[in-house]
Amino acid sequence: MARILVTGAAGFIGSHVSEVLLARGDEVVGLDDLNDYYSVALKRARLARLEPHPRFRFVRADVADRAAIPALFAAERFDRVVHLAAQAGVRYSLENPHAYVDSNLVGFVNILEGCRHHGVAHLVYASSSSVYGLNTRMPFSVHDNVDHPVSLYAASKKANELMAHCYSHLYGLPTTGLRFFTVYGPWGRPDMALFLFTKAILAGEPIRVFNHGAMRRDFTYVDDIVRGVVATMDRVPAPDPTWTSEAPDPGTSTAPYRIYNIGNNQPVELMTMIETLERALGREAQKIMLPMQAGDVPATYADVDDLARDVDFRPSTPIEEGIARFVEWYRAFYGA
Repeated sequence: MARILVTGAAGFIGSHVSEVLLARGDEVVGLDDLNDYYSVALKRARLARLEPHPRFRFVRADVADRAAIPALFAAERFDRVVHLAAQAGVRYSLENPHAYVDSNLVGFVNILEGCRHHGVAHLVYASSSSVYGLNTRMPFSVHDNVDHPVSLYAASKKANELMAHCYSHLYGLPTTGLRFFTVYGPWGRPDMALFLFTKAILAGEPIRVFNHGAMRRDFTYVDDIVRGVVATMDRVPAPDPTWTSEAPDPGTSTAPYRIYNIGNNQPVELMTMIETLERALGREAQKIMLPMQAGDVPATYADVDDLARDVDFRPSTPIEEGIARFVEWYRAFYGA
């Protein structure tokens, strides 16, 4: 049994990760500030599934709190940390950039410092496919440079990878960054396309389809993601003996540091996703076709070869099955 801190435990991925860790016998301290970026009621409902478990304890705190986070690490002595708390959303970073500095930069330093000073054996943290920015070579590879983000959210996630490398190099802290690709499924975030589309279609309202539908996403079902997160947490990275400054590999290092893509490795056309959702709902969507949004990218596609090799990551949920499960959950949760 390990003692694990999961930050963002009331969030979409964090609540699912916590559930799996508890089911296999670990002790989980779940941290979340329950902010109102989206429905606090949804976050509390996720927590309500975890709190009855005798090996789960919830701590309400902000990762950017420079007093609360060090005190938590000193008191709890975690074996591992899964850091999923962050200010999410590309569009919102255009409206409220300071939220991303506070949560994704200040908060991440606090987590790194807690791990450094209290003997944490492995830090796994959430990065994002957004870091690929202006990259166009597909599939996206962790061995390619990602120096041209197109949103502050993406830049903050790239910064997390750089900050983690510093701590791996300077202090020998093993760190693994996971670049998530369009995660969806039950208990998902209300600001994500699948959730927004489902809500609008059931209400008889039009959906907004950006870039006139010419978008592809590597939609990845949450259960597949969680299996990858937990398997990665169990594999502590070691220095790469083949790394050289003459041809530096962005995904590895001479330090105990790794970056992985975690995605379905099968991008789906946005219009195909909408058609699949329409079939699951038994209703046709009214569509408003719009140009590309600022900060968005036309396609994402994950090269997951490294993760498959190292932890046998093999996503197995087709989008038809995943969307059907989401719709079933949505109808039950909202009585729709």
